[in-house]
Amino acid sequence: MRRKADIRKICINIVLFLSVLCTFLLLGYPFFKFIVYAGDKKVRNKRKWFGLKHAQINHPRNGYEDKYEEGRAWCQLSYESGVMKDRYIISDDGLRLHACYLPADKPKRILLLSHGYRGSGFGDFANMARFLHENGCDLLFIDQRCCGLSEGKYITFGAREHRDILKWVRQLDENNKNDLPIYLYGESMGAATILMASGHELPGNVKGLICDCGFCSMKQQLRDIAKEWFHIKWIELLLLRVDLFCRLFAGFKMSDADTKEALSKCRIPILFFHGSDDTYVKAHNSVKNYEMCRSGKDLMIVRGARHMCSPYVEEKEYRGRITEFFKAND
Repeated sequence: MRRKADIRKICINIVLFLSVLCTFLLLGYPFFKFIVYAGDKKVRNKRKWFGLKHAQINHPRNGYEDKYEEGRAWCQLSYESGVMKDRYIISDDGLRLHACYLPADKPKRILLLSHGYRGSGFGDFANMARFLHENGCDLLFIDQRCCGLSEGKYITFGAREHRDILKWVRQLDENNKNDLPIYLYGESMGAATILMASGHELPGNVKGLICDCGFCSMKQQLRDIAKEWFHIKWIELLLLRVDLFCRLFAGFKMSDADTKEALSKCRIPILFFHGSDDTYVKAHNSVKNYEMCRSGKDLMIVRGARHMCSPYVEEKEYRGRITEFFKAND
């Protein structure tokens, strides 16, 4: 009888332990699903995300709606008129990814435009696309995985997206019959993604990176969001659980989404921008990326600008910095 009681006690303890463990893990799943999982309902998820107060406050529509919509409309019209051409690649993990290529009349260079988290090329570059195109830039608007016409279920904060960038760049280089200089221009997560890509061997025609309001790492970005948007305590335990689900379901580690190692290897000039009033991706991220960068570099902090709003707040100087960057590196 005593032996049976001991076995029963052990079984109860195991069940209790497993129950506590499962509860501990499952408390991190909703956050993982909200942040990382995109699934097939992209539009609904995007609206839910941008319904958050911080996302609404930081979005260029807040204060610059007319100029933002005008830029988007110009991009959309260029696509619908047939001037833009669809392009596709297959990612390393088998996803069909989409982009639109817009040639200039007298091209001087090619720009790959890398949009941000749950964003779009037409939206994130609404203020800059027409200016760049009219100043001799062929433009490749990529749809990041899970966005636009690109496939995917999980947003990996650059961990897998930066390898997609490498494939897009190789395609650009293969089709670059006029041997034009190539630049990578990213906003928000798109900026962090091209920074991660810069640590790999890139074609010789890649002359520079333009990085606006990019973060340093997925871990730090989620740490900031959890603490300041949702007022969540015990953040490190939450991140531990999110990292586990990233490994189990999305096939990447949070530590893979980090710019540090790439910036230590990068030898391509980088132009950094960030708004001082950005509460979506804090300005300290670009300051840290700038400090870690071992190549030629420049940093412009735009006073009073929120997330992705620097081209609107200081339009003339912002565009001037980019123009000078081209002159220096073409």
